[in-house]
Amino acid sequence: MTEATPATESPSEPPRPPSVFDLTVTDLRAGDPLQWLRLGWADFVRCPRIGLFYGLCFFLMGHALLAVFRAAPAYVLALSAGFLLMGPFLCLGLYDVSRALQNGQRPSLRASLLAWRPTQGSMAIFAGVLLILEMLWGRASLVVFAVTFNTMPSTTNLLAQLINPENLSFLITYTVVGGFFAALIFVTSVISIPMIMDRRVDAISAGLTSIRACLQNPGVMLQWGALITLLVGLAMLPLFAGLFVIGPVVGHATWHAYQGTVSDPA
Repeated sequence: MTEATPATESPSEPPRPPSVFDLTVTDLRAGDPLQWLRLGWADFVRCPRIGLFYGLCFFLMGHALLAVFRAAPAYVLALSAGFLLMGPFLCLGLYDVSRALQNGQRPSLRASLLAWRPTQGSMAIFAGVLLILEMLWGRASLVVFAVTFNTMPSTTNLLAQLINPENLSFLITYTVVGGFFAALIFVTSVISIPMIMDRRVDAISAGLTSIRACLQNPGVMLQWGALITLLVGLAMLPLFAGLFVIGPVVGHATWHAYQGTVSDPA
């Protein structure tokens, strides 16, 4: 009687490489945003010359925004968000400095200026997505102005015109529309750009991880966004001079926010 041939064992499949969705998103605490700012300040103090260079860039962006306000007031609030939108990309160099300090390396301005090159494809895609959101915001702003005013208000006494009680419906509508787009942009990008630079992931994975972090920690992320808005707003008041320091400190702090929010799977 013929013996049965034993079945050949199939070779075991190689383990699946870890996905970006396997990353652990930390449960943040209410005091974490202030800790990120303290760490950002410490990085700025350790490399003040590099920080002041980027602070100058923020200062010049502020005056460019002022020029837009004088020429096209309808765009100013949306472009103010664009200012905050471009900030994280300008902060790429600051993220590189913070990463070097964290790894015990010596940062350099040249290296920080070239930090975008290894991930230029993903950065370009992510910038394109945010640019589309910014354009939609700008168009929505114009629609709100067009519906409220017969003609575009002049820049003379513009603030007095906008806060006139007769224009209360305009203020409410503009705030709701602006708040929606601001929240969408913030949730998508709060940790995405430093994550793309550090882990070299694709833009979609970084954006989804950022959204996941905000959904898991809505209160802390809301606090972080409000804190950034408050600091940048205060820095703009003395003719944007505060951006020389606040800009780079917030940039360094954003790196630490990313580091404190996302970690490798256990």
